[in-house]
Amino acid sequence: MSGMRTLGEFIVEKQTDFPHASGDLSSLLASIRLAAKIVNREINKAGLADITGAVGTENVQGEAQQKLDLYANDKFKAALEARDQVCGVASEEEDEAVAFNKDLNKNAKYVVLMDPLDGSSNIDVNVSVGTIFSIYRRVSPIGTPPTQEDFLQPGNKQVAAGYVVYGSSTMLVYTTGNGVNGFTYDPSIGSFCLSHENMLIPKDGQIYSINEGNYIRFPLGVKKYIKYCQEDQPQDNRPYTSRYIGSLVSDFHRNLLKGGIYLYPSTQSHPKGKLRLLYECNPMAFIMEQAGGSASDGVNRILDLKPTELHERVPFFVGSKNMVSKVEEFLELNRED
Repeated sequence: MSGMRTLGEFIVEKQTDFPHASGDLSSLLASIRLAAKIVNREINKAGLADITGAVGTENVQGEAQQKLDLYANDKFKAALEARDQVCGVASEEEDEAVAFNKDLNKNAKYVVLMDPLDGSSNIDVNVSVGTIFSIYRRVSPIGTPPTQEDFLQPGNKQVAAGYVVYGSSTMLVYTTGNGVNGFTYDPSIGSFCLSHENMLIPKDGQIYSINEGNYIRFPLGVKKYIKYCQEDQPQDNRPYTSRYIGSLVSDFHRNLLKGGIYLYPSTQSHPKGKLRLLYECNPMAFIMEQAGGSASDGVNRILDLKPTELHERVPFFVGSKNMVSKVEEFLELNRED
């Protein structure tokens, strides 16, 4: 116990990395920590309470909203609004960005974009789900309401990003641009404790994660990459293992720890893919690059993409650096007109 460091202690230790933030970023991360604890509590009793299943409404993407989607969205919004660091949020569950209009939020420096409960349809079958968040310094004048431009910044402008995975244990993983650190929740003391310091992904991996049920609809380059992964080539550790959970946070987390690649390409019915740039791909790309990996849309670095709309979708290839480079090669060689 003597060497244990909690998330709160670690954030305070690292405050010197951000002299311009004067504690604001630390307080903001503390509000995310609080909301994560509350959501974790509800997820852990999901089988006992009437909080699983769909509510009968759809979000802006046309996806059925689950009861816990809305619960998590409300809790994270409330936690962020209750402090004076955040002037507005954008969420997968909200059609438009939400401005915080309380007096204490008027001089806030940050906006937060989030997927409050990624993979929520898996709750009913007791599969891991997660929360993803992305933090930016606002570009509009402090003291005025946040604007669309505050939220439509490229991923390379993020000041922090992270995710919480609610699984066999609950972990919060985040970066502020100085490496990636993971904290496991200890319910006996009610704290997230440093368990994975300076997380790094291997440059090569042996896991590929993709919904192969959509194979027939994939671009030719992705089809050929899958076949490459399945070839019997012991000298370079192929065939690779296929692992796909269907919760982005869970698949990402496993590959970050073990080495691998997660692929969500375009399909004929979704020519831009299905994952959202601003609150899924950008934060995950920031974390992955800080851990020594790569993230691409198949051609461009994810973090360099300039968003044009709040719920914009992009193809997403993220993971071990050499594996992402290899899938980019296949896509380039098999570009379809």
